[in-house]
Amino acid sequence: MKNYPHPIIAREGWPFLVGALLLALALHFFVGKWVAFPVWLFFVFSLQFFRDPPRTPESSDAHAVISPADGRVVVVEQTIDPYRNIPALKISVFMNVFNAHSQRSPVAGTVEEVRYFPGAFVNAALPKASLENERNAVLVKMDNGAPMTVVQVAGLIARRILCYTQAGEHLHVGQRYGFIRFGSRLDVYLPPESKPRVAIGDKIYAGQTVLAELA
Repeated sequence: MKNYPHPIIAREGWPFLVGALLLALALHFFVGKWVAFPVWLFFVFSLQFFRDPPRTPESSDAHAVISPADGRVVVVEQTIDPYRNIPALKISVFMNVFNAHSQRSPVAGTVEEVRYFPGAFVNAALPKASLENERNAVLVKMDNGAPMTVVQVAGLIARRILCYTQAGEHLHVGQRYGFIRFGSRLDVYLPPESKPRVAIGDKIYAGQTVLAELA
């Protein structure tokens, strides 16, 4: 993507960074550097957490499904898409607090519906997190007419899901559409005949790594 409409440090992090910087400076100069040290650590942590670098997909093939999130693959399985009640290939990505947390559309298509579900905050790496945790499902009709669902799932620490798309909007591959603070999971449900291109344990990158290939 040549044009990148978002800052390298995600806007979602600006209040945290400005607040931590001002507090750290005040403590450093008026109280002492050792008192300010934990706040400086939080500032550095926030700086890396809210990074949002531009990415180029590994493939421009129209059949390629690109990862919506940075993280580690924790699920690759044939299952049922619980939001459509149809068979699907499910690929889940777990994001720890050291991953970039911007979410990007894995395919090109039109948003059919956005569904928010309140819930628990168990460890997002656990299978039950997909259906028990707070989550936000975006149902997309891909440009080829097939259905796809991508779900933002809150985690043990994450308590804030942000979604910027809505029904009727057309998303392009790699388009930034959401953010989760701090540590979470993304579930992607694809047509069951799709071929996975990642395996459990793989480290992948939003807007870059090919997750699967559509039939």
